[in-house]
Amino acid sequence: MYRNILRHPGPTPIPKKVELAMAQDMISHRTEEFVKLYRETTARVKPIFGTKQDILLIPSGGTAALEAAVVNTVSPGDEVVIITVGAFGDYFVSICEKHGLQVHKLEKEWGEACTKEDLIDFLKPLSNVKAVFATYNETSTGILNPIEQLAEAVRDHSDGLFIVDGVSCIGGAPAEMDKWGIDILVTGSQKAMMLPPGLSFVAVSERAWKVIEANQTNAYYLNLLSYREWAEKGMTPNTPAVSLIMGLSAVCDLIEEEGGFSKTVERHEVMKNMVREAMKALSIELLTSAEYASPTITTIRTPEGLDLADFLSHLKNKYHIDFAGGLGPLQGKVFRFGHMGYCFPSDILQAVSLIEAGLQDFSYPFELGTGVSAAQRVYLSSLGK
Repeated sequence: MYRNILRHPGPTPIPKKVELAMAQDMISHRTEEFVKLYRETTARVKPIFGTKQDILLIPSGGTAALEAAVVNTVSPGDEVVIITVGAFGDYFVSICEKHGLQVHKLEKEWGEACTKEDLIDFLKPLSNVKAVFATYNETSTGILNPIEQLAEAVRDHSDGLFIVDGVSCIGGAPAEMDKWGIDILVTGSQKAMMLPPGLSFVAVSERAWKVIEANQTNAYYLNLLSYREWAEKGMTPNTPAVSLIMGLSAVCDLIEEEGGFSKTVERHEVMKNMVREAMKALSIELLTSAEYASPTITTIRTPEGLDLADFLSHLKNKYHIDFAGGLGPLQGKVFRFGHMGYCFPSDILQAVSLIEAGLQDFSYPFELGTGVSAAQRVYLSSLGK
């Protein structure tokens, strides 16, 4: 039996320590034991978000957290701006349109980031924007939007809240919610947070809480005021994902063992550069520029002369390594190499070597070891810092 080597952008591999933590005996979510677990664990997550605000935990996928950010802050008929640079930016569009909002869509070509200047120009003719929604890390393209700069543009050129989907990068990319001026930041458990699917995280600024209090949403399960009220008691309003919160405590242990969250961010940067340099050495094109490249996922164009579906299927069936294909207009044109969460430089070297094995099977012209050597040089250079 072979181990499946999962190099998707989520779900991602689970550390053994986290698996063992989740296998503990179940406890009631209405006990002092759970209150202690909840309060201690959510406090330890705050540095990952870069906030002093409470982290609210919803037993859901990340999409529910996105919808919670919408229904708690705006009402039908309100004007909102949605920055979309790929498939998951369009999630916000679908959610907002479903709830009857007037959507102004700032759309960039897939593979491009939204710049501060793009957003300023888009906001100038608009005068009644209640919220600006953005995706920090676009999973479909491997773009990392310049969220700090976009936050500045929102503050300077609108009165709206700035609401950010950080699902595929929080835990692997720098986030300074308070310092940058993000009003709501959300993520999910199954990506850089090193957990199985089923838990989402929401952090809310003081400014956003005032808007939420005035908005009086009709939402029941996704009512953030209810989550805030129960969080003050160290609980959640409904049955929480108890085992995932146990696992989250172990995730925090692992981050501390690595040397703190800044070291985790450094590791993701190293892995990003390893993948990018390896593909360049193999003469395989990347979708995104280095300036806006994601630290958690790299989107790679189809190697010249290959049928991508056949190549990815071959890698999975023969070498047991599983990459994600492209979405939307990029389907069949790119594959996505996830390097987030429980992933290390050694895993990158393994993955690149198996890509090379597959390329050799397809008679792709290259010298064996070229990509691995390029990745090794990046890794060894990082150790010399």
